[in-house]
Amino acid sequence: MDRFAGRVALITGASRGIGLAVARRLVSEGASVVVTGRDEDALKEAVAGLGEARASGVAGRADDAAHRAAAIAHAVERFGGLDHLVNNAGVNPAWGPLAELDANVARKIFEVNVLAALEWTREALAAGNLRSVLNTASIAGTAASDNIGFYGVSKAGLINLTAQLAEELAPAVRVNALAPAVVKTKLSRALYEGREERVARAYPLGRLGVPEDVAGPAAFLLSDDAAWVTGQTLKVDGGASIRPVG
Repeated sequence: MDRFAGRVALITGASRGIGLAVARRLVSEGASVVVTGRDEDALKEAVAGLGEARASGVAGRADDAAHRAAAIAHAVERFGGLDHLVNNAGVNPAWGPLAELDANVARKIFEVNVLAALEWTREALAAGNLRSVLNTASIAGTAASDNIGFYGVSKAGLINLTAQLAEELAPAVRVNALAPAVVKTKLSRALYEGREERVARAYPLGRLGVPEDVAGPAAFLLSDDAAWVTGQTLKVDGGASIRPVG
């Protein structure tokens, strides 16, 4: 398929994991992509794998204003515009109950996972030809979760931000989100490492996710195949949310 032929996408947090899988999928369907990430070496490796003719990287932190401006300007200068934005960058430096959460850590989580997504979207709009935005939320944003409570709070905020932006930016720009369950990435390793088989029993489809499981739904929501879809959060969870607890 060439659903993204002639289109340009910017994917944050895309040096590995879900972001890189989305970048690969979009490139395979004709897009040119700009990927961002904090690790410059990992980003260079990602770009080499994607192919430098249709991919470029800009290293930096998602919550840094200068980095956002540079990445968006680079997309416009290198590929001629910016059609699609994927707010995939996210952090979770906290583990444990909310009663023990350091307030500064909570602020950092919210700044990266929610406020940065808002700022990327506003600045991408200013580039002039934005068509669709996709936010990477989490199933943790839809219910309580052990040990990653404020991460879930931030993702709940991102889900609501998705709906709000969809309302405000329609009809010119569509805004949707994905809410994955446990996908085997570096960020989620603590949730399954050493007990993957037991964790996977909670999923009707019998396994944990891999980044490619998220890339397909991401491509759909970004593409014109989803032209009448906005403000939605699609659970990509192996069926976990349909199974009662206990």
